[in-house]
Amino acid sequence: MSHFAKIENNVVTKVIVAEPEFFDTFVDTSPGEWTQSHAGIGYTYDQGRDAFIPPKPYPSWVLNEDTCLWDAPTPMPDDEQRYMWNEETTDWDLIEVE
Repeated sequence: MSHFAKIENNVVTKVIVAEPEFFDTFVDTSPGEWTQSHAGIGYTYDQGRDAFIPPKPYPSWVLNEDTCLWDAPTPMPDDEQRYMWNEETTDWDLIEVE
């Protein structure tokens, strides 16, 4: 089984899991095209990169042109602690574990 995404206006609108042969008999008359992908609903398809870009998680995050993923303006600390993004401060808040 494989994942297939329906792209309409460069946005993934549906995702199904099916065998590739399914599309030999599947009739879909709505606009858009199906492509094999692990993208989720709401991802944007960039034809020039042949890449799926996930929805932007926070307004301050910036698209990494190399990875097609969103980067926080402040890197998350790399100290094996748990953090949560704080959009107000544009920084990472330590999650206290009791």
